[in-house]
Amino acid sequence: MKIRLQKILAQAGYGSRRSCETLISEGRVKVNGLTASLGMKADPNEDKISVDGKPISSPEQQRYIILHKPKGVLSTVTSPDNRPTVRSLINLPGRLFPVGRLDFTSEGLVLMTNDGELTNFLTHPRYKHEKEYRVLVTRKPSKEQLNAWRKGIKLEDNIRTLPAEVWIEKHDRDGIWLGVILKEGKNRQIHRMGDASGLPVKRLIRVRIASLNLGELKSGEWRELSKKEITALKGT
Repeated sequence: MKIRLQKILAQAGYGSRRSCETLISEGRVKVNGLTASLGMKADPNEDKISVDGKPISSPEQQRYIILHKPKGVLSTVTSPDNRPTVRSLINLPGRLFPVGRLDFTSEGLVLMTNDGELTNFLTHPRYKHEKEYRVLVTRKPSKEQLNAWRKGIKLEDNIRTLPAEVWIEKHDRDGIWLGVILKEGKNRQIHRMGDASGLPVKRLIRVRIASLNLGELKSGEWRELSKKEITALKGT
């Protein structure tokens, strides 16, 4: 049966549907020797499909890993300058890629998988899945500053953020810890929200993506998800 080419690539472990669409649009995918185009369908059992000249493999066994990313680790599979990556922390064979990203200085929950369908489901903006963070800011926020986060903040590029949930969790000798829930994922969004509202961020830890919680996992540790956790994520 013929199905969308990007779905075949995602099932074979080449990333989310969107990243697989990029592979196709860049002319890196061929079907039966001909360069593929967006919208093309193929039969994975009948057609010869290749990426960068190499035949794609059969669909991999799907794996789901939760990792507590330490500060100073890239949320990528490879590094251009030999810095550690989230992939290098997991000593398992096969393709694994991060679902969403945390910047180099941030910490916390990263989901690693080869399930392109789930990646697309959790990262596509239209689904607005919650992501929860613990955020250390340098000073006690005023009511006006908290309300600005709750209403949405205009960033330096004139893009306004969606309303966020935010509350004060506790005082610390280094500042104030906030709890923050977002339903979007702009680049370095919380840091930029802090800068725009006069609340510079000193530390950021992601503790939840949709139904998946970081729990007691220590920095640098990882584990495979339980069947219950996988089912909950796919049904979120």
